[in-house]
Amino acid sequence: MLHVLAQGGAVHFKRLPNGKVSSVICFTRNGHVLSDCTLKTFERLRKRRFIKSENGRPYRATRVGLLAVNAQQNNR
Repeated sequence: MLHVLAQGGAVHFKRLPNGKVSSVICFTRNGHVLSDCTLKTFERLRKRRFIKSENGRPYRATRVGLLAVNAQQNNR
């Protein structure tokens, strides 16, 4: 999921009335939906400050998140 965000993807979310995130959908930069994007994975990335949302916009990778991504052969 972090690789997709590092390449320009975004995580769209829905909040409950109390402010907690209830569901997430991860989109690639091409508009495809990432199937293994779960709320548990989202929370892990957010707690480690690898992703961030500003002013209610979709979550994107932070500078820390970009540095945490290891280069892979298929992600050129």
